[in-house]
Amino acid sequence: MSVNPLDLFLNLDHSLSQMAGELGPLIYLVLFIIIFCETGFVITPFLPGDSLLFIAGALAGSGVLDLPTLLVIVAVAAILGDTVNFWIGRYAGERMMTGRLSGFVKGEWIEFTREFYARWGGATIVVARFVPYIRTFAPFLAGIGNMHYRWFLIYNIAGGVLWAGGLVLGGYILGNVPVVQDNVGVLMWFVLLLCLFAVGMVIKMLLQGIMHRRDP
Repeated sequence: MSVNPLDLFLNLDHSLSQMAGELGPLIYLVLFIIIFCETGFVITPFLPGDSLLFIAGALAGSGVLDLPTLLVIVAVAAILGDTVNFWIGRYAGERMMTGRLSGFVKGEWIEFTREFYARWGGATIVVARFVPYIRTFAPFLAGIGNMHYRWFLIYNIAGGVLWAGGLVLGGYILGNVPVVQDNVGVLMWFVLLLCLFAVGMVIKMLLQGIMHRRDP
């Protein structure tokens, strides 16, 4: 394959189209692996997610990819990724936090996580889908917080379908509009800035919650 992996980050629109041409049906496996890893492991939040789905949707709109197949593949990858991340958090998360990371993670933070997910877990799983980095850590923290798996699965499926469907269909509908097509780079930077703003707001809310618990 002649595509440089770095191009997936710098020139996603061109590199994904080239990969689709070179790989044929195997491109769906590549998309599955990227989305699964981006949502399934806390060490890979840097992988492309939102932009990848939008560009893939645009390629479906131009006939390069099959829309129904794409929707099913990315939705299943997102749901399975969150599921794996949840069980990693459930079985290994607290031991990781209280083991080598015990000097950085306080017991009250873990307790706060449990209380937070008991109260806001469902909404967090759905909303976090649309926030880069946060969506990678949300299912992991849900596992640490002992969120009931039945409820997690319901919101996981809802969030995965909404996220995958919304971005892929958005790319399918808008990606081949001339003004959008000519300014994909600008659009991706705009989306990135919105995502960074969302990440900042979520972190601020979490820090405020922790500080509130400390107040007598």
